[in-house]
Amino acid sequence: MKQTFISSEYIHAVEAIKQAILESRYRAARHVNKEVLALYYWVGNYVSVHSRIDAWNTNAIATISKMLQQELPGLTGFSETNIKNMRIFYEAWNPVLNRQIMSADLNRDLSFSELLNRQITSADLGEEDLECFLSVGFSIHREILRKTTTLEERLYYIRRSAKEFWTYEKAKYYLKENLFKKEGTIQHTNFNRTIGNADFKQRALRSFKDEYLLDFINIEDPEFVDERVIEQSIIQNIKNFIMAFGADFTFMGNQYRLEVAGQEYVIDLLFFSRRLRSLVAFELKRGEFKPEYTGKMNFYLAALDKYVKLPDENPSIGIILCKTKNEEIVELSFSDTSKPMGVATYRTTNDLPQQIKEALPDMDELKKLIK
Repeated sequence: MKQTFISSEYIHAVEAIKQAILESRYRAARHVNKEVLALYYWVGNYVSVHSRIDAWNTNAIATISKMLQQELPGLTGFSETNIKNMRIFYEAWNPVLNRQIMSADLNRDLSFSELLNRQITSADLGEEDLECFLSVGFSIHREILRKTTTLEERLYYIRRSAKEFWTYEKAKYYLKENLFKKEGTIQHTNFNRTIGNADFKQRALRSFKDEYLLDFINIEDPEFVDERVIEQSIIQNIKNFIMAFGADFTFMGNQYRLEVAGQEYVIDLLFFSRRLRSLVAFELKRGEFKPEYTGKMNFYLAALDKYVKLPDENPSIGIILCKTKNEEIVELSFSDTSKPMGVATYRTTNDLPQQIKEALPDMDELKKLIK
């Protein structure tokens, strides 16, 4: 059978064109989403003004929804419930000054998205937050508004949804888990005793959570595998691991080698946090926390501070990631440590309910989008 020779240039061409197609699809999807949000925001404004101020009767929205279906057969997204959701969406995000979309605006040749940009920008959102806002689907916006009350909390979920490509089910799960409250709430550290600078201490406490969902790790039984297996899974999905901890983390290496007095020691994972200006060492443990882990981590941090840390950087921090931990054992283990460290737990895909596992996106497809 005759074999066809394929030039490496053709292979590169296919890869380049494929990447351009994927990026184009993603930009197109974002553009469509932006227009949909703008339309829903405008409808929400219109309905809010007439139902709250002009006092439409109680059946007005239901009647309008039915009439729209008759005028535009096959129309979706404009049920009575969803029109009310649009009103909620508008009223929640309408700027503090309560500026309405004036008729003068509507008479100008402006797109819905330009009107929305004008409205949200006047609410003093930064450019990055506005971009995230316009990237998140309406169903996720609706769920965020249902489950949150403060602007800080809403923006937290919007940023995470946009930057990590959350599906609706994933957003719903994280909202139910109250991820915002768990963020930056690591419970077991020795930071109060080992970090003297108050500002650095507070930033360190806000940088780590008590529990992490490492949903890209798919191991049949994490209790009976070597830590290196978990480590390799993290290395293969390093972007997702960084997302779990925060975008300001920079990966420096796994099995990071330190030489002390002619002997070699190895740290599982080493990162640098730009927010903290500090090296952050992670030790991975497949089971329950054990007291001896703190002594080992204390030594690693002392070595990092002596041989790796730059003079203008803050002291190194260590995080021990375990499957489970006992509060009293952790606290006693910290009693004689001198370097800042904490203990957090993690869950994998196998720890999630089946319906949540099914809702999580395929990691191979996700990696194509974020390459």
